[in-house]
Amino acid sequence: MEVIKSKEFIADRAWGSKQIANMQGITTKLHWTDKPYKWHVNDGEEVFAVLDGVVDMHYRLNGAEEIAVLEVGDIFFASVGTEHVAHPRGEVRVLVVESEGSV
Repeated sequence: MEVIKSKEFIADRAWGSKQIANMQGITTKLHWTDKPYKWHVNDGEEVFAVLDGVVDMHYRLNGAEEIAVLEVGDIFFASVGTEHVAHPRGEVRVLVVESEGSV
């Protein structure tokens, strides 16, 4: 049992994380960042939930770049093959659920 105060979590580097759980190969991690990630496609599906701050989620749909503005409580679901990159507006904390070892 553990209680995690997500707003108090700070990593020592951008996209640093705290693993919360690994349930049969599906990880749940709390990430802190103040810098964009990189364009990538996950090895499987990904759930990305904003807990603190605002994230501009860039993704490609039929070859065209789109941007979804994600605020606290918003969730982005990346299906298999979805190319995407998160751009935080300042500091953010996000919960990411994905296959263990995914990019």
